[in-house]
Amino acid sequence: MPKQLKAHGLTSKQISIPKPVVNAIIDGYAREAGVRGLENCLKKIIRKATTEIVADPDATVKIKKEQLTDLLGKKMFSEDQAFKKPRIGVITGLAYTSMGGATLHIEAIAVRTGSPGFKQTGQLGKVMIESSEIAYSYARSILSENDAAVDFFKTHMIHLHVPAGATPKDGPSAGITMACALYSLATGQPMKEIIAMTGELTLSGLVMPIGGVKEKIIAATRAKVKRVLLPKENKEDFELLPDHIKNGISAQFVATFDDVLKNCFS
Repeated sequence: MPKQLKAHGLTSKQISIPKPVVNAIIDGYAREAGVRGLENCLKKIIRKATTEIVADPDATVKIKKEQLTDLLGKKMFSEDQAFKKPRIGVITGLAYTSMGGATLHIEAIAVRTGSPGFKQTGQLGKVMIESSEIAYSYARSILSENDAAVDFFKTHMIHLHVPAGATPKDGPSAGITMACALYSLATGQPMKEIIAMTGELTLSGLVMPIGGVKEKIIAATRAKVKRVLLPKENKEDFELLPDHIKNGISAQFVATFDDVLKNCFS
């Protein structure tokens, strides 16, 4: 900020951007790991403020949150408000992207066709498609003693979708999230509460460790999620995080998919 004020011939008395506004800029427009995007946003704001100060040299400009859309345009990032309550077939996952951590709301629906079927959408990469197929096979196997679920899988085509559809996604860490979405759909149960989760699922039901724990916990905090499920082998990664990152987050560590079900469903 001092650098940009100097470049534009202004002082901190002429224009101020309070800390809550800077945080709103970061959350809505500049989430990348560095500060270049944030600096470019500040440049835009300062340039527009400069025109006011040129017109009235005695003016003092204080930027407010509600002005950001006019100054910077539509937000590049936003948190989904549609998934704040548990819903059948919808599970919140945690992902690690090039822009840092993010929440993924994985959805599953069923279409009665008289025969089984499974399809995936959401620009999924090869590894993520394989993870979804493991989740589908495993969900069918653990419900093989449930007559209603067996009939459900035999007579329905299941469609699994990972928003946002325009963003490419890959990796195995959504395995338990996709399996939970399919389990919820087949049993007609929503989760007990909103829990964000991440973990690779094996065909035998083991939960394998993942990467990007720090970024995923930051994403959970940003989305105001209070509970997260992490693989047991990532417990040390979580415990080594600074307190300001994990404050307010209750983490449960799971070794098998049975552990996941105990935490998520009645």
